[in-house]
Amino acid sequence: MEPTPSGECRSAEANRAGTPPSRYRDEHQRDVVNRLKRIEGQVRALIEMVESGRPCEDIAQQMSAARKAMDKAFFRMMACSVMESVAVSDDETMREVERSTRILEKYA
Repeated sequence: MEPTPSGECRSAEANRAGTPPSRYRDEHQRDVVNRLKRIEGQVRALIEMVESGRPCEDIAQQMSAARKAMDKAFFRMMACSVMESVAVSDDETMREVERSTRILEKYA
């Protein structure tokens, strides 16, 4: 997660509601970390499946699930950047949204 120049990572709702940026960032990071830990468990299970000789179709199904979970974690992480950009009300907004869009296009 990349903070904005002000170092904040918060949604427009958080800005309006006066939620401290560190609280929003903490919640957001916790969500992403939890997702990654679940994915880590999926990958360990995949290794066990391969090592135990499970059918390729079973392994492929679980790989697909792990890949989709990783995509969701990535998009959740990027949501912080986009929400942060939208919350900014100056000329920097468009540059930040464009930057976030480029990252999504590159890695999605």
